[in-house]
Amino acid sequence: MRPGQQIPIQHEREARPLKRRHSASYYVHRARDSLTTRVSKIICGIFLTLLFIGGVAAFIAWLSLRPHRPRIHIRDFSIPGLDQPTGFDNAEIIFNITARNSNQAIGYYYDSVEAFVYYRSQVIGSAPLVDSFYQEPKNTTILYKVLSGATLNMTSDLWTEFTKDRAVGTVVFRVDITGMVRFKVSTWDSKRHRMHTNCDVGVSPDGSILASYKNKRCPVYFT
Repeated sequence: MRPGQQIPIQHEREARPLKRRHSASYYVHRARDSLTTRVSKIICGIFLTLLFIGGVAAFIAWLSLRPHRPRIHIRDFSIPGLDQPTGFDNAEIIFNITARNSNQAIGYYYDSVEAFVYYRSQVIGSAPLVDSFYQEPKNTTILYKVLSGATLNMTSDLWTEFTKDRAVGTVVFRVDITGMVRFKVSTWDSKRHRMHTNCDVGVSPDGSILASYKNKRCPVYFT
C-alpha cells in the first residue's frame, strides 16, 4: 500500500423493512367493520332525527291540548227590595254567572253543579244550577238562578244586618259554585274532578250589583 493511500471502507447497506402483506380475509374483515360503523352511524342519525321530530310534535300537541280551567265570571247579582225594611218577607237573590271553555280541543262534562250564597260566612241560600251538561270547546254557558222561598235562609235578624251594611254603602256577599267536571279530548274522557269557585260580590243600597264587581272573574280550583 502506498503512502497516503486510504484503506477502502465497505459500508453495510441498511436492511429495508419488509412490507407486510395481509391476506384477503383481513381486508374483507376491515371492509366489514367499516360498513358496520357507517350503518350504525346512519341508524343513530335517523333515530336522533325521529326523536327530535317526535319531541317537537309532542310539544306542539301539548301547547294545543293543554287544558285551561273554566273561566267563571259574575255578570249580574241583585237583591230586589233590599232598601225595604221588611223586604225579607219576599226576599230574592238573582244572579247571572257565565262559564267559559277557552280550550281549543278540550270539552267539559259538568255534573251536579250547585250554587251557594254566603253572608259573613253563613249560608243564606243554595240550590242546584244544572244537573249535567256538555260544553264544547270555545263555548260560553250562562248559569242563571233565582233563590227565593225554601232556597233562602232569610230572617229578620239577617235583614237587619243587611240594613246596617247598606247604610255604609255596600253589602258584600260571596257566591260559591261547586260541581264535578270531566275533560274530554276526542274519544278520551278523564276521571271526575270536583271544581270549586268563589267570588265576592257587593251590592249598592238598592240591592243592585256595584260596577266594581260586575263581570268579575272568579278563581277556580280542583280537588
